[in-house]
Amino acid sequence: MSIQRIMSFLLTFTLAGVCASAVAGCSDDARTPPPAATSSARIVADFVVSEAQFQQMFPNRNAFYTYSGMIDALSAYPAFAHTGSDEIQKREAAAFLANVSHETGGLVYIVEQNTASYPHYCDASQPYGCPAGQAAYYGRGPLQLSWNFNYKAAGDALGIDLLNNPYLVENDSAVSWKSALWFWNTQSGAGTMIPHDAMVNDRGFGETIRSINGSIECNGGNPAQVQSRINAYTNFVQILGATPGGNLGC
Repeated sequence: MSIQRIMSFLLTFTLAGVCASAVAGCSDDARTPPPAATSSARIVADFVVSEAQFQQMFPNRNAFYTYSGMIDALSAYPAFAHTGSDEIQKREAAAFLANVSHETGGLVYIVEQNTASYPHYCDASQPYGCPAGQAAYYGRGPLQLSWNFNYKAAGDALGIDLLNNPYLVENDSAVSWKSALWFWNTQSGAGTMIPHDAMVNDRGFGETIRSINGSIECNGGNPAQVQSRINAYTNFVQILGATPGGNLGC
């Protein structure tokens, strides 16, 4: 083997070692991040709500609800606020955060405040029961995830054992945000469509209310609560520089 070929081999071996030891990994070019890292970074970079806007929306939020926790959760549902036109993406982000604001008093409350209700969220008829305890499945997080079957379903979807460890939703900011995004992107609740589809298909903010709490608030059930959600939504779309669209109520 010639000296030139030996030097070339040694250089290739050295670069490979550097690549293998890099925290974020690399491709054939040691300076290029792997596709997964690039994709995740793009989701964060393209998110339509900046940290300054987030703070403007929630000036009195609990320190638990961090912007970074929300950003970390986005990779679980990359279509959220990344589908459709820029206007539609801003409307979806505003709609999600408006409902979050209503459910948590402006991101102040982490857990349901009515402790007397805690034992009622165990559906013992489910084959897996309530392994964390009968009173362990109360509302938590940005959209107040509750009931043992919802913790089971959300945990299965996210790859996190929330049935046995529901307290993660009140102790881990990213998990808490993921639990809310799980509902938003997969559950129709009392409505006829998931909130994500309602916004990206231009069906209106009112349909997200119907999915989240329509059985209690919609069709005249509690117009004051509906209006509270609408007020937050119209405020947030204005902060994001978008318009609210139609069908705001339910």
